[in-house]
Amino acid sequence: MQRAQPGHPLSLSFDSVLIANRGEIALRIMRTARRMGLRVIAVYSEADRGAPHVRAADLALPIGGALPAESYLNIDALLAAARASGAGAVHPGYGFLAENDAFAQACVDAGLTFIGPPAAAIREMGNKAGAKRPMQAAGVPCVPGYQAGEGGDADLSGERMAQEAARIGYPVMIKAAAGGGGRGMRRVDRAEDFAAALQSARSEAEHAFSSGELILEKAILEPRHIEIQVFADAHGNVVHLGERDCSVQRRHQKLIEESPSPAVSPELRARMGEVSVAAARAIGYVGAGTLEFLLDGQGRFYFMEMNTRLQVEHAVTEAVIGVDLVEWQLRVALGEALPLSQAEIDARRIIGGHAIEARLCAEDPSQNFLPQSGTVARWRAPRDARTDHALADDLVISPYYDSMLAKIVAHGANRDDARRRLARALDDCLLLGITSNRRFLRQCVTHPAFAAGQATTAFIEQHFPAPVRQATQPDALTRYAAIALLAHLHGQAGEHRYPVELQGWSSSYPYPRLIRATLDGQALEMRARTLAAGDCAGRWELTEGADAITASIESDDGAGRVTLRIGERICPIDYAWTDGVCHFVLEGAEYTARDATYAKAERDGGAAGHGRVSAPMNGRVAALHVAPGVAVSAGQTLLTIEAMKMEHAIVAPRAGTVAGLFTQAGAQVAPGQLLIEIGTEGC
Repeated sequence: MQRAQPGHPLSLSFDSVLIANRGEIALRIMRTARRMGLRVIAVYSEADRGAPHVRAADLALPIGGALPAESYLNIDALLAAARASGAGAVHPGYGFLAENDAFAQACVDAGLTFIGPPAAAIREMGNKAGAKRPMQAAGVPCVPGYQAGEGGDADLSGERMAQEAARIGYPVMIKAAAGGGGRGMRRVDRAEDFAAALQSARSEAEHAFSSGELILEKAILEPRHIEIQVFADAHGNVVHLGERDCSVQRRHQKLIEESPSPAVSPELRARMGEVSVAAARAIGYVGAGTLEFLLDGQGRFYFMEMNTRLQVEHAVTEAVIGVDLVEWQLRVALGEALPLSQAEIDARRIIGGHAIEARLCAEDPSQNFLPQSGTVARWRAPRDARTDHALADDLVISPYYDSMLAKIVAHGANRDDARRRLARALDDCLLLGITSNRRFLRQCVTHPAFAAGQATTAFIEQHFPAPVRQATQPDALTRYAAIALLAHLHGQAGEHRYPVELQGWSSSYPYPRLIRATLDGQALEMRARTLAAGDCAGRWELTEGADAITASIESDDGAGRVTLRIGERICPIDYAWTDGVCHFVLEGAEYTARDATYAKAERDGGAAGHGRVSAPMNGRVAALHVAPGVAVSAGQTLLTIEAMKMEHAIVAPRAGTVAGLFTQAGAQVAPGQLLIEIGTEGC
């Protein structure tokens, strides 16, 4: 293997890098580039003005509106920013244009170094249908299926696809040929469901990748999702850095990744590594890439796709092998040879321990992982784990981009060690003001099946089906804590921090005051009486129904952490107090409490009971399926909203007739916005 001389200074062909991405990956690339003495340039959309990656760059340039098509997917705007900044190279990160061959070629044509593989390799592997042909020629086992032929001349009509699905045999997977990340992907178990799934997958693929081309594959039931990290330089050296197990997924998108896989033996690792290296050589690959496989229960593996970029989960490989893969990307782009041989990598892996990564996402597991947007009230990264993020207090989480907020990575001497460290890190992570999957991730990594190394792609479906993920009613301890915390914060607020009419209710001594609040949207009513005149620091008798308990604030650090005594229980609580709302964490779960003592009572029994359908999130109306006057049944899909790169069906809460339609296809909608009203006529 050819090598750069140790300690020899780089002969730079570029000294500045424009990062054509945002968020945590932009910051991740900046850290390494700066350490290597490179100048870093950020770009930002209107929605990201003032974001952490913008503030961290040496120079940041605007590239357009909030929508990805207007900014991070706008090749002309990105190239203009590169010219204006004097950048010598472009790093695409992952997502957006990272696997767009036209962008890679446009960078080269503009005289820029594209930090990624050649455009031809991206093109060859960027389409799932086309990628299988060179893989099969290289001896890589592929999943049986149906796809476009040479030149795209295969019949991809709905009728033909249904025929091919029947030939393959159900269950089958419908997949977008032009992209990944679970978008444009549907599993179909019955022939009668195929047409609707095909239409839905095609629509999502068109919106996500500007291509409605689909392929069919035989569904491998309950497999492991195993990927092999490969790296190649321009001197003919190709290596693999072992595998990552990415089996814990929801909506076909990864949530937890680890290396090494508990299901891969040294012999299987060697076979998969050899196949992956051969595949990379066959297409003349250069740079970082990942081959993704399904591993069945008999140890057979099947090629799915190749990601021609850095992966989100690259950090677990870095932890185990002890390398910086972004540095490798930059050095390869600068013309250097790979720093390590295959033998050196294998030796490091043997003693490298184990690493597990969890993706912290703005989503609600209790609502089928519905993406969330809003404002971060308080953020604290875990103190003893690597956390790649671009979060900050008061940061607005936009609905326009992927829901992933951060990656938390734990490294240990063995798998159990890494798993315990990750669970502790998730406990230590603090994200208030926006709903996230933090608690759910902890439930996953502490589940006995995961602890035993038995998780397949069916892990969440088997162990955390929708009924298990449903939010539960807050228990008595949480209800008392919410009222005591509100009472304490009211007493501390002062006239400039809380409306005048609400001041002083916490010090109603000696008379108990009826307090109304909402706790995670649920009505809460309790009487509170301070136990000493003027005791605003906090000691109360709280009464709910016939039950009474004493609550008191034992300590308050003044920075968002109190110690609360409820009866005999001592509870440390982290909180954030914003706009009259208290977001807090109690015993590992997040809650939101809002005083409603003086709020207007809700009298209509709820929108759903009256047939009003509101937007559950920020997003774009991708499709309308009904019109005024049309009769609908309960559970029927009324419209589809696209948010955070996914499509979400909005269904009728009851049977009736569409009495009002207050949106249209292509419109942007906000949470709570009235979309459709269903009347009772025709029921």
